[in-house]
Amino acid sequence: MPTSPSALTDLWLRGVAANTGAPAGVLLRLLDPAAGEARQILCEKRALPQEVMDAAVAHPDHKVRRAFTRNPHVPPAQRARLVKDPHCLVRAGVASGPRPRPRQQRPLPDDALIFLLTAEKAGDSGLLTANEIASELVSSYQIPGSFMRRMLGHEQPALRIYASQPWSWLTSEQREALLADPHPDVRASAERSARTEDPAAMEAELPEHACHHRWSILVNYALSDAVVEASLADPECRWALAGNPYTPRDACARLARDVDPRVRERVAARADLDAALWAELAEDPDERVRTRARVQPLPRTRAQCEAVDHEMSEDAYDCGCPVLEPYNEPDLDWYRACAVSEEVMLRRAAAKCATLPADLVRRLAQDPDEEVRHRLASWHPLAPAAIVLAAFVARPEQRPHLLMQSRLPRTGLTHLLGHEDPEVRALAAADPAGPAPVELLTDPDEHVRRAAAANPLLSRDTVETLLQDPATAEGAAANPGLPAVRLHALLDSAGLPR
Repeated sequence: MPTSPSALTDLWLRGVAANTGAPAGVLLRLLDPAAGEARQILCEKRALPQEVMDAAVAHPDHKVRRAFTRNPHVPPAQRARLVKDPHCLVRAGVASGPRPRPRQQRPLPDDALIFLLTAEKAGDSGLLTANEIASELVSSYQIPGSFMRRMLGHEQPALRIYASQPWSWLTSEQREALLADPHPDVRASAERSARTEDPAAMEAELPEHACHHRWSILVNYALSDAVVEASLADPECRWALAGNPYTPRDACARLARDVDPRVRERVAARADLDAALWAELAEDPDERVRTRARVQPLPRTRAQCEAVDHEMSEDAYDCGCPVLEPYNEPDLDWYRACAVSEEVMLRRAAAKCATLPADLVRRLAQDPDEEVRHRLASWHPLAPAAIVLAAFVARPEQRPHLLMQSRLPRTGLTHLLGHEDPEVRALAAADPAGPAPVELLTDPDEHVRRAAAANPLLSRDTVETLLQDPATAEGAAANPGLPAVRLHALLDSAGLPR
């Protein structure tokens, strides 16, 4: 029995919403509430013409506006148009950023950041306060370190307070200026931050029982002699002490000989090691400890050590963390040296430097270490298409990020049509350079069938037939070869008003 058109309308709507060839006039119709789930696909999942972006920003339904704020294809300046939206969930959408978070996160414009960080009104519906929305922004990776540095001299005290939070990264001149700030709230905040370098103050503040605040003090802040001695006697505290930048040299020497190799490795990662201790750890019986010491000869900076620490972690590539300019990072010369180093961990760190020059990008693209090539593919805008495709095939967990990149090849994929992984077959099925993927129209995976049915190489008659089959109707409606008049007809069939 043939399928009735009414049973296919939802599939058609979803397909048209994803159709890259659909003109603005067609897409605007999908902003109607009758479009159902297709409306969210349109606003949240794809690139949009300016006319559609304008309509989404001005839409009366806050759900449409909120979906638009989470669209990773929309430029930050467009999402920032909703930063003063009357609905708190829309403002929170701007603050929390797109989903999925892009690997190369793009910051919001300064005026949007300033508004969200200084807003005082509570959420209009009582769902979220201004402070909660600001917290979303701080954890969204949309605030670059350069913005924080600029805000140290901003006329608004709240922004000077915010910019002073990474106290340990500030210069002595910046700290002195904050401690002498004309506004009492800024001075008070700076004084609280300065307490972190006062061993007696931290001893008085240290909770007796394990909690986040206790570990934060033991890892990050100045410690009194009494706290250091007590921590050295506690196996659970020695790892924290080993990484604390304020730990005294004699304590570091004792920790470098700890029975736990994790503690010794953490000492080996310190920026303030003396030559004798570094040499001792470079000969440690544990391979990870030896490696951590050896990969970074002295002298080295804290920022350089943190960059290598990330590469030494087990999930260095697959953590999914977006990248945005940090408050402090190694300079380009260090990354250049890493790119030509014999140490693979340093080359991996260099591969994630998005400003590495083209000659070193070409060098790393030929690196014998697969992880170096994969990192380059994910992080560098000049990474060759071949290694981006290789990373897509080899790293399923990175595909949401790689699919967002223009460097991922969309043609020349015929050799992948029979790949065992359906996500790889789906990428190949969308190849508009041929041949038409007719054999994948009956693939057992729905994503592959959808991609094959959307391939513009299919004949118009074939697409019309596919539109009547529930297994391929959504993909066929997404086929960019369909003319606007046919797309309008599909929306008419679904009862969408013109």
